[in-house]
Amino acid sequence: MEAKQRDVFILAIESSCDETAAAVVRNGRDVRSNVISSQIDLHTLYGGVVPEIASRKHIEKINQVIEQALQEADCDLKDMDAIAVTYGPGLVGALLVGVAEAKAISFATGIPLIGVHHIEGHICANYIEHKELEPPFVSLVISGGHTHLVKVVDYGKYEILGRTRDDAAGEAFDKVARAVGLGYPGGPKIDMVSKKGNPEAIDFPRAKVRDGEFDFSFSGLKSAVLNYLNTEKMAGREIVTEDVAASFQKAVTDVLVEHSMNALETYGFKKFAIAGGVASNSAIRSSMKEACLKKGIDFYYPSPVYCTDNAAMIGVAGYYEFIQGKRSDLSLNAVPNLKLG
Repeated sequence: MEAKQRDVFILAIESSCDETAAAVVRNGRDVRSNVISSQIDLHTLYGGVVPEIASRKHIEKINQVIEQALQEADCDLKDMDAIAVTYGPGLVGALLVGVAEAKAISFATGIPLIGVHHIEGHICANYIEHKELEPPFVSLVISGGHTHLVKVVDYGKYEILGRTRDDAAGEAFDKVARAVGLGYPGGPKIDMVSKKGNPEAIDFPRAKVRDGEFDFSFSGLKSAVLNYLNTEKMAGREIVTEDVAASFQKAVTDVLVEHSMNALETYGFKKFAIAGGVASNSAIRSSMKEACLKKGIDFYYPSPVYCTDNAAMIGVAGYYEFIQGKRSDLSLNAVPNLKLG
C-alpha cells in the first residue's frame, strides 16, 4: 500500500498595494485561513492609493493579520513548511514591509522562504475553487496595475502573449470613474452604475495595437471618455453618467473578450481563466462566459474575495514553487517592476 504523502502547509503574506493579508494554505488548494485588512476607506479620501500611507498601515497591521491567520487555521509557526511572500510587482514601500516580515520570520525560525510573483498569485487563485483545473491553459489577468494575457505552460512556467502598452484596465476604470464623479475605487462603482445605463449609447473606440496582436491599449479610450465629457459640458448638454459608464465598460469588455478568444483560437487551448481585481466585474464575467460557451471553451474564474489582492493566492503559488524545490535566501528584495515569465 502506497504511503500517504505528508501535508504541506504554507504561511503566505501579501502587501503589494493597499491590502495587508496573510493566509495558511494546505497542499496548494486547501485554504485554511485568509485574512485581509483593507485600506480602501483610508485611500478613498485621496481618490487613490497613497504609497506612503499604505506602507505605514502595512507596518501597523502585518503582525496582527499573521497571528489571526495562524489562529483561524488552528496552526503554529512550527507547523509551517515554508513562508511565501509577494516580492513584486507592486508599490516598493508596501512590498518591502511584507518581504522584511517574511525574512524576519524565516531567519528566526529556520522556515524556508519563497518569493512569489504577484501576477502568478492572481493566476493561481483559480486553483482554489477549481480543483480540476491544471495547466496548460490561457489566463487573462486584469487588475489596477496589470492587464496580461498569459499562456500558463505549467505550474510556475508562463509565457506572456499580450500586455497593456499604457493604462491597465483597472487603472482606466479608476480614472473614468473619477472623471464622471463616481470616486474611488472605480471598478465596483462603474460596474454598479452601468447596470442602469445603455452600453450602446456612446460609441467609444476599441483600440488595436498594430505590432502586437494580443496587446492592449486603454489610454485612447480613457481620453475619448474625457473628450466626450468636455464636449457635452461645453455644449450645455446633459451627461447621463449611467450611459457613459456602461458604454465605457462595454468598450473595455469587447477588447478583453476579442483578444482572449483570438489567443485561445490561435494557440488551440480549450481552457481559459480570468484573474485579478477587475475579473470580479459582472459585465466582463458574463461576456467571457458567453464567448467561451459559444466556442466550447471551459471557463474558470475565482470568487470576488480571491480576485482582489489576498494572501491565499500567494500561498497557492508558493506551494507549487515549494514542491519544485525553489527557495529564496535572505537577500530577497522587493522588485516593484518584476516581470513574469
